[in-house]
Amino acid sequence: MTPDPAILFTPLTIGRTTLRNRWVMPAMQRGMCEGGAPTAELAAYYARRAQGGVALVIGESAAIDHPSATVQPTAARLTQATRDGWARCVDGVRAAGGEMLLQLWHEGAMRTDGEALSPSGLAHPGKPSGRAATQEELAEICDGFVRSALIAQSIGAAGVEVHAAHGYFLDQFLWHGTNVRQDGYGGPDMAQRARFPAEIVAAIRAECGPDFLISLRFSQWKEVDFAARVAPAPEDLATLATLLRDAGADVLHASTRRFWEPEWAGDPRNLAGWTRACGLPVITVGSVGLDTDVMDVFMRGVDPGPRVAQAVDELAAGMAAGHYDMVAVGRALIGDADFVAKVADGNYGAIRTFRRDDLGKLEWDLSIVEEAHSA
Repeated sequence: MTPDPAILFTPLTIGRTTLRNRWVMPAMQRGMCEGGAPTAELAAYYARRAQGGVALVIGESAAIDHPSATVQPTAARLTQATRDGWARCVDGVRAAGGEMLLQLWHEGAMRTDGEALSPSGLAHPGKPSGRAATQEELAEICDGFVRSALIAQSIGAAGVEVHAAHGYFLDQFLWHGTNVRQDGYGGPDMAQRARFPAEIVAAIRAECGPDFLISLRFSQWKEVDFAARVAPAPEDLATLATLLRDAGADVLHASTRRFWEPEWAGDPRNLAGWTRACGLPVITVGSVGLDTDVMDVFMRGVDPGPRVAQAVDELAAGMAAGHYDMVAVGRALIGDADFVAKVADGNYGAIRTFRRDDLGKLEWDLSIVEEAHSA
């Protein structure tokens, strides 16, 4: 029986926030910030995707209010100095009928100037970068996450998304390959590796109250290692998801390179499907509408082909089966701001397919990633 795509367009209420449908635009670096502040161009870009049908827009990774967060010259930042720029973005998305989360980010050992702070001073296994943060410094960084979350709340954002994916700071805690601490915040035990990310979620919840949404994005794969496994087994994933739920997370955003691939052999569920067992709403993501994953686009300059009809059927079936609650669309929304509206109309042939050139020139330091994949 063919799945009914209508399920992808049903409202979803999380806490006191109601989304008009299940479509999400995830955080993507677009190179439209000046001095860390979103430009009017970026605010219009977000609003345009909401006008095109997206229910939830997640702002691009914004460095938290702490000096160690990043030295990337084009990185977004979420501080008092950039508050007004983000307020423009939130207001524009809401006026277009959507809601907005701001993503909180720290690059950790991916920082390349020799001054990186991270769990163990490792950008990836065998690759030193900077040094391990002390527990006092971890407390200061946690405070930076909270300050940035409070700024997001003050400008009317529905919530924040804590970035703990793709090889950056909080993901470096979750991955045993980059977290060999022996102070209760690392090592082979998933509960200890997840302790600091969970403490950050709990601190944001305590300061921002019960009605402020908190999403956390995590991944198995890393930009430096596509085969990495934060959770080698379902039991490890259950430990992680349960700790985050109990800390106060409202949503878990399970990042994969291709959403249609099962996470473990013998079961059709993807990473989001396995994560959903903890009871929280879950976002699935990974090459929706396209046949080529994001890292092939970045590292090899490949132009993807369309994969819309098949994706819609698979997504509707997975949602009907209870594997996930929301669907994040990245590059396909860069290619066509009306992607969601055209899917709603069943007008798949009118969707403009994303091309590598749509990314423009992003001045982003990928030297650690390039080194890892050339080794």
